[in-house]
Amino acid sequence: MTRNLEAGLLAGAAALAGFGVALVEFAGGGSAEAQVGLTFLIFGAAFGLVHVGIRRFAPMATTTLVPPIALVTVFGFVEIYRLDPDRASLQRWWLVIGALAALLTLAWTGKQGITVLRRYRNIWFATGVVLLLLPLLPDLKVIRGVELNGSRLWIDIDLGFTGMSFQPAEIAKLVLVAFLAAYLADRQPALTQARRQIGRFSFPEPRQLAPLLAIWIGSLGVLVSQRDLGASLLLFSVFIGLIYAATGASGYLTGGLALVAIGGYGAWRVFDHVQRRVTAWLDPFSDFAGAGYQLSQSVFALGTGSLAGSGPGLGRPDLIPNAITDFVFAAVGEEFGFAGSVAVLCGYALIVASGFGIALSSRDRFRKLLATGLSLILGVQTFLIIGGVLRVVPLTGITLPFMSYGGSSLLGNFILVALLARISHEEAT
Repeated sequence: MTRNLEAGLLAGAAALAGFGVALVEFAGGGSAEAQVGLTFLIFGAAFGLVHVGIRRFAPMATTTLVPPIALVTVFGFVEIYRLDPDRASLQRWWLVIGALAALLTLAWTGKQGITVLRRYRNIWFATGVVLLLLPLLPDLKVIRGVELNGSRLWIDIDLGFTGMSFQPAEIAKLVLVAFLAAYLADRQPALTQARRQIGRFSFPEPRQLAPLLAIWIGSLGVLVSQRDLGASLLLFSVFIGLIYAATGASGYLTGGLALVAIGGYGAWRVFDHVQRRVTAWLDPFSDFAGAGYQLSQSVFALGTGSLAGSGPGLGRPDLIPNAITDFVFAAVGEEFGFAGSVAVLCGYALIVASGFGIALSSRDRFRKLLATGLSLILGVQTFLIIGGVLRVVPLTGITLPFMSYGGSSLLGNFILVALLARISHEEAT
């Protein structure tokens, strides 16, 4: 795929976003108006910025990464607009802000090289920890932590003339992955060569397992302090995947799965909201009016979508609580049907495959691990949220990348894409 073809696909995605908004307007008895043109212009401007940034600062980057991202973003935005036009207006502007952040990231790493992240690994670790702890802040007038739906994940910033909410974990996960990639790149020989033999079994040295235990304890700390099952599970899963990529030792996977099982069982025993989510996962209809209501409505939505769906604006995804955040995939399944759901799944498969392709083709150890970690963030996060909607796993309450409503999520994911593009460029030159 050439850059010109990539540009054409991005322009097509912008047109598709405008067309989707027009269909929603027609379904509501309205007519094509300024919202259609504004959507087309903003999508074109946002992805145009990313495209220009890649042409300028990462011209050798893979061309298979950004077009599927534009596709899934369109599906998500059309459903957000259909359910809440006011929030859709904010989402459009966050799309531009995310694209600008991607452009700045490409410019910075283009000048410094992606290895700048390796040089300052301790700074990234400290930054990640601070960002994770920000929601625990008391009310300091200008900034304060906020609890929402039983989890303390947000901060409110009040500047006097304006205010905003932000989820620091969306940026924290990126800087922590940068730290982990740098740490493992430096420690890879020790992790793979320092082994202790007990009978027929070979184990890593206990001191090499210390980081694994520390991250496990840290992820449990996030769960306990913020009551956030999703972030803690995502953080630990990405670390396990990274340490396996660095060593190739299946023992880390086995030990990691055991620790996940222990932590999950402990969370189920201790936290009421985790118990409710597990109960809703196993049998949502047993408490239809309570904990199972959201998931039950999601099942109904997916069931009524059939092959081609009811059409944008013609279904009832508004019956699903928090549909634009936790259950946007269910809304797509109802109004775009099985065909639209498969298109979304194929889009994510292409994105994650492109990310792992970048990792596999990387010769430098740090770039390989960083691309792996960034791809794992997208893959694990997508699996957890779509798996929760489809009742494959319990609900975790995290956002679906590029599709769910939320400015901090878009910002973090666009930076992630810029880093992957830059890694791809450096490995191709």
